[in-house]
Amino acid sequence: MTAGRPAPIDSIDIPVQGMSCASCVGRVEKAIRSVEGVTAANVNLATERAHVEFAPSGVDPSAVAEAIRRVGYEPSESTIDLKIDGMTCASCVSRVEKALKRVPGVIGASVNLATERASVRYLGTGNIVARLADAVEQTGYEAKPIQQEDGQADRERAAREAEIASLRQAVLVATILTLPVFVLEMGSHFIPAVHDWVMGTFGHRNSWYTQFALTTLVLFGPGLPFFRKGIPALLRGSPDMNSLVVLGTSAAYAYSVVATFLPGLLPEAMDNVYYEAAAVIVALILIGRFLEAKAKGRTSEAIKRLMGLQAKTARVVRDGETLEVPLDQVLAGDLVQVRPGEKIPVDGMVVEGSSYVDESMITGEPVPVEKSDGTEVVGGTINRTGSFTFRATRIGADTVLAQIIRMVEQAQGSKLPIQALVDRVTAWFVPAVMAAAALTFLVWLFFGPEPALTFALVNAVAVLIIACPCAMGLATPTSIMVGTGRAAELGVLFRQGEALQSLKEVGVVALDKTGTLTQGRPELTDFVTAPGFSEAEALGLVASIESRSEHPIAQAIVAAAERRGLALSSPDAFEAVPGFGVSALVRGRKVDVGADRFMARLGLPVSGFADIAARLGTEGKSPLYAAIDGRLAAVVAVADPVKPSTPEAIAALHALGLKVAMITGDNRRTAEAIAKRIGIDEVVAEVLPDSKVEVVKRLRQAHGPIAFVGDGINDAPALAEADIGIAIGTGTDIAIESADVVLMSGDVRGVVNAIALSKATIRNIRQNLFWAFAYNVLLIPVAAGVLYPVDGTLLSPIFAAGAMALSSVFVLGNALRLRGFEAPIAPAQSASHIQTVEGVA
Repeated sequence: MTAGRPAPIDSIDIPVQGMSCASCVGRVEKAIRSVEGVTAANVNLATERAHVEFAPSGVDPSAVAEAIRRVGYEPSESTIDLKIDGMTCASCVSRVEKALKRVPGVIGASVNLATERASVRYLGTGNIVARLADAVEQTGYEAKPIQQEDGQADRERAAREAEIASLRQAVLVATILTLPVFVLEMGSHFIPAVHDWVMGTFGHRNSWYTQFALTTLVLFGPGLPFFRKGIPALLRGSPDMNSLVVLGTSAAYAYSVVATFLPGLLPEAMDNVYYEAAAVIVALILIGRFLEAKAKGRTSEAIKRLMGLQAKTARVVRDGETLEVPLDQVLAGDLVQVRPGEKIPVDGMVVEGSSYVDESMITGEPVPVEKSDGTEVVGGTINRTGSFTFRATRIGADTVLAQIIRMVEQAQGSKLPIQALVDRVTAWFVPAVMAAAALTFLVWLFFGPEPALTFALVNAVAVLIIACPCAMGLATPTSIMVGTGRAAELGVLFRQGEALQSLKEVGVVALDKTGTLTQGRPELTDFVTAPGFSEAEALGLVASIESRSEHPIAQAIVAAAERRGLALSSPDAFEAVPGFGVSALVRGRKVDVGADRFMARLGLPVSGFADIAARLGTEGKSPLYAAIDGRLAAVVAVADPVKPSTPEAIAALHALGLKVAMITGDNRRTAEAIAKRIGIDEVVAEVLPDSKVEVVKRLRQAHGPIAFVGDGINDAPALAEADIGIAIGTGTDIAIESADVVLMSGDVRGVVNAIALSKATIRNIRQNLFWAFAYNVLLIPVAAGVLYPVDGTLLSPIFAAGAMALSSVFVLGNALRLRGFEAPIAPAQSASHIQTVEGVA
């Protein structure tokens, strides 16, 4: 007796983080083995990897990952993007996704018809790319990894242009060959003069022979790609859009060939030909795909513009010599020289020289920013005036611009929850259409009027041709592409595509105060002198004494004096009185600065400033007082001023029907004074950084889904907890990483634009989906002939082909309308900042 063949085994190697000892290894192994379908698990502490074996399709990788997490360790997930060639409709998307998800180790796969890309999340290492490519190839498509090196955009653009050129040529050839067929057949039916001319010159049979020759050239010339893709898909039992075209055109063509060369096989009076239907169907669908390819190219123009902002070369200093090198040869630490009018090639820190730089492509602010020794510069921005040298700190994929492009690409490639319905429908759509066509044929054949076979054939072909899964497949991703691209032009980056849908559902917007609603740094807001004192002299003396302090309030007073060009002196006999204020001699004069209790201690009543102090209190400011030579000289107020754009943003949020809350660590009096001034609905004051998450949860319970807007490290947990986290792009990296949406400038009006764009994009998607579904639901029955008993209406396969081609073009055209989206309130010309920078460049 011979041993039976061992069952086939699949395996993956999963990196596991957090293990520190043999007991960790034991716990992880035990957890993995507990997952149903796992046959063996071996964990290596040295390599920090788990080798998992299981029967093919016998285990869900996400279940293995969850088992590892349950025992306190973290399995390492990876993501790879693939370029998928050959997809034409939503059914293709569904098949590619299923094939990718069947690959061992794959946790999730999202395929986008508009971008022709797949994003795959997987566990483990090894030959995953080859496995994924092989799985896609077996499904009838081609997959290759997307390499993010320089020149990728140029290659993709070249490939898209080559596709459009190929389709243009196919359309031209098909049209030239189809027109004579159409004139010979349809002209003979509807125009007596054409009929007489055809009969008198060609003759009836020769006309058919000519149509046969030309139609054969159309089907197996420009139309050959339909057969190359559609027939293998049929043989695999997974028909797609190409399969529908092949079945419809082949049925019309085969029937016509029999009528032409073997008419005896058909009943009398049924030897009609439908060459024109087969030829015109191919020509019209090719025209539709040509228009679709051109429109697809326009949906990604925002990415193209962003990529166009990147410099091609850089002028670097190496070994005392200045060299112009390609951008990919710039190294971190290189000294880079920039001249007036040039693009800054990479991110860095200025070490010599000064200039003004146009950073509108990053911040949306049109006013050039001064750059000098020690300030940061961003790659892709434009140097306006002077020359300077900077040290490269971030290059390649690490630059701000590269990260922006990557964020936009990720958002464009993601799927929204609304897409789930489309995926469920398209999974059975093409098979259902084929079944409907078969049923149509049988009903007309057995119950239709004579010639029954002709009616059956024509109507079945019309059903096959008019069905359009393309429109359903393109409805959501094209709107996402255009919407997120337009958002990038407005300085709004959706890090997650899902945020596009979720943002429109929020009922309350909660904003952190410092750095979000306010400038984030204290400034001198009030300086009122008593009679007999000069403002310039008093401010100069107060700033001189405060120059000895590192306190933010002192620094704000010093900065205000320096902006006015006042000369400061070094104070003598400086004395700090804890809890009261400071005293010193400045240029021989005694200066005291502190709170009202300090003035009372010095025997100086502040009643003369009572009205001003009351006003400052209502504005949430705490007044300080200055005495010079024993006389009360001035009242001073320093505050974190509200950004000029904030009141307009709050009003616009109210106009959208949203509640607005402010979360701050400030005392309640100050917070409520600011809230009253700018129109905040709800104030949550005196909040500790670690309490913001609880505040977000409380606001969600009271008002529904919440968007939280913040910019600091202490905002990161709240950004992650909120339904939608919106980070101010001028804030910290941690805050940005925790957010779903990033505003590239510090302008809160971007929140309004993000919400408005979310509403516009989802509205556009719903319009597309309505059209795509309504088109198929209404016209497939018409093509089947349901109106014939009512008023004799039948849909010609030719009109069916035209309607099908137009449906996809309509969906794409509707999505492209989002390119014209106008921001409700435009932050300082940010709506055109990409175009402006390109014009300068």
